[in-house]
Amino acid sequence: MKSNFKQLMVPLLSVVIGLIFGAIIMLVFGYNPVEGYKALITGSLGNPFNIGQTIRAATPLIFTGLGFAVAYTAGFFNIGLAGQALWGWLISVWIGISLPDAPSWIVLPLAIIGGAVAGALWAGIAGVLKAFFDTSEVIVTIMLNYVAIYISDHIVRNVITDRADATPFVGQNASLRMQWLTDLTNGSTIHGGIFLALIFAVLVYILLQRTTVGFELKSVGFNKHAANYAGMNAKRNIILAMLLSGGLAGLGGVMNGLGEFRNVFLTNGVAPAIGFDGLAVALLGALNPIGIIFASLLFGGLKTGGTIMPLMAGVPSEIVEIATAAIIFFVGANYIITYFIDRREKSKLSNSDVIVQGGDD
Repeated sequence: MKSNFKQLMVPLLSVVIGLIFGAIIMLVFGYNPVEGYKALITGSLGNPFNIGQTIRAATPLIFTGLGFAVAYTAGFFNIGLAGQALWGWLISVWIGISLPDAPSWIVLPLAIIGGAVAGALWAGIAGVLKAFFDTSEVIVTIMLNYVAIYISDHIVRNVITDRADATPFVGQNASLRMQWLTDLTNGSTIHGGIFLALIFAVLVYILLQRTTVGFELKSVGFNKHAANYAGMNAKRNIILAMLLSGGLAGLGGVMNGLGEFRNVFLTNGVAPAIGFDGLAVALLGALNPIGIIFASLLFGGLKTGGTIMPLMAGVPSEIVEIATAAIIFFVGANYIITYFIDRREKSKLSNSDVIVQGGDD
């Protein structure tokens, strides 16, 4: 089986197995899986409003998924996407509400760039520690997530507001909402960030596949010592990978701050879900930017449709979370699926050998 086809089959089979697992759970607890999945599809794609909500939910996941893919290409497991996204969310809203009277062409780019830079700098801490002290990026980024959460809560409550639980909404000059998109989808909260996400997916694809920088990042990911021997600066590439990863995650937070919620509120110790969901999206998309777009839309559909399931079919939305978790499990444990695919291929080859040998006789 060709490598590219196998790369496509593994995530597709992971999704199918996850959905079958979710159907079994529904049957076990006395729910009708057909009605449940019918409600899921209707809730995510049944009308223009639901399609808009699905695209809105997918938009930040495209960015955090791209962020994880860039770091993973260079050999790093960036668990800190949630904290980096939170910094992007916080800073973008802070800039937006600080310049209420500035024209949109100034405040909107400033808020977007500010959010990206905030995420990049936060991830850069883990990059520098990894490059110069060989620390574990997994442990460092997890700890940085907690630091980001509590600093953000402090800033929201004591710096931006006067003991409030949430900041004011950003003005229209700093919003990513586009009226024609809202009208097109019958009042959904879809916003213009989806166009930025698609542009960045193409840019990341070009960066990783068509540039010297992308080649060096992949070389460092394969073997940093060999990359050093070949004349590449491994430390610089390690830091660069984390900066790019954090910047993309920060943009994911910007999508929430300027597009979906248009403010920032207390997290109460819980990291934004778009961070960990972005990790799953990247793995499901086989770390390919185009695959990440489709995986994000799938996750966006599951989240949007999952909220409709209790109303239409009486199935708890937790069932969707179980199905999603099963998908993530089989993507993470893809060697199970790969094992059966390889075994089937070997069986085919063995049968072919027997036929050839029989013909020779």
